[in-house]
Amino acid sequence: MDKSTFLTTEYTLPEEYQVPARIRASRNSPIRWITAHFLRYWHLGLVLLVGAIGNAALASVVPLIIGLALNAMLEDPPRTESLLRFALLIAGTQVLRGFLQLGRNFSAELIGQRMERDIRHEFYTSLLGKSMTYHSLLPVGEVMARATNDVREINFMFSPGINLVIGSANFIFMPIIFAGRYHPALIAAPLIFLILYVLALWQYLFELQPITNAVRKAFGILNSRLAEAIDGIETVKGMAEEESEVGLFEKNARSFRDKEIHQGDVEARFLPLLVMGLTQAGGLFHAIVLYQRGLLQLGDIAGYFGLLGLLGFPTFISLFAYSQVSLGIASSRRILELINRETELDQNQSGYTADMKGRIRFENVSYAYPDNDSSVSGIDFYLNPGQTLAIVGQTGSGKTTLAKLVNRTYDAASGSILIDDVDVRDWNLSVLRKQISIIEQDIFLFSSSIAENIAFGKPDATLEEIESAAKSAQAHDFILSFKNGYQTLLGERGVTLSGGQRQRLALARAFLTDPRILILDDSTSSIDSATEDEIQKAIFAAAKGRTTLIITHRLSQIRWADHILVLRKGEIIASGTHEELISSSEEYSQLFKE
Repeated sequence: MDKSTFLTTEYTLPEEYQVPARIRASRNSPIRWITAHFLRYWHLGLVLLVGAIGNAALASVVPLIIGLALNAMLEDPPRTESLLRFALLIAGTQVLRGFLQLGRNFSAELIGQRMERDIRHEFYTSLLGKSMTYHSLLPVGEVMARATNDVREINFMFSPGINLVIGSANFIFMPIIFAGRYHPALIAAPLIFLILYVLALWQYLFELQPITNAVRKAFGILNSRLAEAIDGIETVKGMAEEESEVGLFEKNARSFRDKEIHQGDVEARFLPLLVMGLTQAGGLFHAIVLYQRGLLQLGDIAGYFGLLGLLGFPTFISLFAYSQVSLGIASSRRILELINRETELDQNQSGYTADMKGRIRFENVSYAYPDNDSSVSGIDFYLNPGQTLAIVGQTGSGKTTLAKLVNRTYDAASGSILIDDVDVRDWNLSVLRKQISIIEQDIFLFSSSIAENIAFGKPDATLEEIESAAKSAQAHDFILSFKNGYQTLLGERGVTLSGGQRQRLALARAFLTDPRILILDDSTSSIDSATEDEIQKAIFAAAKGRTTLIITHRLSQIRWADHILVLRKGEIIASGTHEELISSSEEYSQLFKE
């Protein structure tokens, strides 16, 4: 079994959110993966198959009865009394055919919708389980293209794609089955058509596969850049680069269009159309020869040619249906590519789960981002529960990286990080992170109410608890200034708030979860001077009893830290208290002269 079956998620999801084991075990092939999903709805597939066979068989009844009716009319004297019986027989069979076709189409649509639902769920939960290293290297627009359009293509692959493929395939076999009732030799034409049709279809799909892959890839690039431009619209407008972005979009759209046209060009050269025409001409000629030899009646020729006419449905519809199936397989391959991409972290579900005291020790810790030589190197320090550590240094010195190693946002490449004398890798990841809160400079707020944003880490919090956390973060007053107070809806990322307001909401969110370790990554950088003193008091109060790491350039926060680390190029170049470093570290002193 593929190794990626077991090592692709950072989190092991609760059982109610997991997909069945047979589906997880089939992720090494897009066709096997799709089949495993389909087998969950085999009963609907059976209805689809019965409906398709019945539809084709009853469609064959019409030319057969027409042939019989024509023979009856050509007799001497004509048997006109049988025409009513033939007409009623056609009407009855076609009504039944309509019900079977309804069952087939309904089953196919239901399979497609449920497949889309299941695959979207599997893909989404897979993405949530991936590590930050995984997400840092993945463009959001590309993910969205696969999560929306590619998943939708799998739906279309079943309905109408596979629905039409199965339905049309049965129409091919009907002339072979029923032609022998007129003369055994008449089986030759539909049988030759079947052989040539399969060969032509194999060549068509072989040529189409790389093209459909290219179409889906081009759409992903188009969507990815569009998402980046919209997400960074402030930067685009601020630098007056609208024209260049439009030009880039046109370039990507043109590439997508060209690949779609290439696909259309291949579809236009669909050989089964030619094969069908030759088959009908050859079959009619053969029947006329047999008629001249007295082996067939005129009604038999009409019925036989009607059977050959059934070949038109699979021939014309397969031009679209097989393209849709090819697109669905290409889309499933793109989705599996992300699901199967391994992450560096695992939840360690059986790991350490005790209540955290907050003792932190770094022992010769190093970490480097992909394609970088080093981000932090040889980090050693010790922090007792309840102590505050300030981390300072120039931009790019590794301060944020060091902080993110504590809660295993990233895993150290070498060395050990111990919390309460237990290596962070030995902790249950969920338990570890629930007891650590990180407040970053770039605050993310969801498009929901203020109360829901504050309670994100504790969804069952009462309004009183939410208000208490907001008061501690000095956010209560400005929240009440809004018309709807705590029920005020925020725009995406909290764009309706100022930077200082967003950061105070983030502080409230952290205070509500009552973490044992609090990490503030330059989290007060956007707070104005008028509220800075109050915020400092809130942070100072929150830090009591908690182990706190502060990444900041504000002297007011650095001064009351129990210990200070000075970083340069990922290494500790000085450590001590503020008074010690001012007199002993030129690098530290320089930070406050700039």
